[in-house]
Amino acid sequence: MAKKFMLVNRKAPYGTIYALESLEVVLIAAAFEQEVSLAFIDDGVYQLKKGMVTKGIEMKNFSPTYRALEDYDIDKLYVESESLAARGLSAEDLVVPVQVVSARELAELMEQQDIVLSF
Repeated sequence: MAKKFMLVNRKAPYGTIYALESLEVVLIAAAFEQEVSLAFIDDGVYQLKKGMVTKGIEMKNFSPTYRALEDYDIDKLYVESESLAARGLSAEDLVVPVQVVSARELAELMEQQDIVLSF
């Protein structure tokens, strides 16, 4: 029986390994046919931002990888509206379609999960 996993992304995409590790865990869970969703809050919303230029930090921009998630039947991507607003972003600024939800709604979604992992 599949478990419901939610991975919560709180960190900026570069400077730590958290964002990339989260992406790897998502793909592993999906490979084992688990029900996977992702949430992006705080600086984690920057992981999905369009137009990132990473040449100056000599790292590959991995944000286009999020477009491949649909191929793994991962289509539940949630972004906290308060985090977007605090950073001057909107859903149109992101590389993939997401569901923008309030902090309260996201908390309710987390309650419905079997496993919540924070990165």
